[in-house]
Amino acid sequence: MSGKPFANEDVMEDYMSALLTEEPLIDSLQKQAISSLLEKAKPVPRSEPYVAPVETPVAEEAKVIVESVDIKTTNSEKKTKRVAALIPESAFQALFFEISGLTLAVPLTELGGIHQIETINPLFGKPSWFKGVMLHKEQKFNVVDTAKWIMPEKSAEKLAESAKYQYLILLDDSGWGLACERLISTSTLQPEDVKWRSADANRPWLAGMVKNKMCALVNVQQLVCMLTQGLSSNE
Repeated sequence: MSGKPFANEDVMEDYMSALLTEEPLIDSLQKQAISSLLEKAKPVPRSEPYVAPVETPVAEEAKVIVESVDIKTTNSEKKTKRVAALIPESAFQALFFEISGLTLAVPLTELGGIHQIETINPLFGKPSWFKGVMLHKEQKFNVVDTAKWIMPEKSAEKLAESAKYQYLILLDDSGWGLACERLISTSTLQPEDVKWRSADANRPWLAGMVKNKMCALVNVQQLVCMLTQGLSSNE
């Protein structure tokens, strides 16, 4: 998969807003390197469960999503609250990962942890990009089908459905996680290594472009805000 472009040129321009180009992707790392990333990225401890437990398993799963994604509310909201990306004043580290040939990066300061994908409990009546809830050591994580969230249009549906997820990238301490296929590496970046985008630009979940890698740096807080409102990437 690493030798294929993310999508055809039209789809890429539509979703990346001319930030990304069809550059060759980084070669696959050895399993030892991936294991090292998993060991370094420990989940953020919580003083209480993500949602309050209920008596029956079925009601418990439904409650997780109702509290995190209110579909009825979001259908009437056409625009999301804009949260400006935090531009660091000095060097910072970022984790690079891959979904359907697309490379994304998140700052390590906003990384809540990395887990291998376990059993995901799907729920009906939710957005197509919502895969369900994953339980891990008494914690509940809302799992995003990242390819479908980034590419909600039917033109990219087959590409999104072909994704084979292995890891869950947790977004800060929000309880949301992005499903990804491959962990690439961690890298130290300087602020000038990123072409930063303004908060009022299209696709506000994109903080900017990492110039030398030609990949998108995620605005984690904006992305969490959109997921909580049940919005997809183009809303």
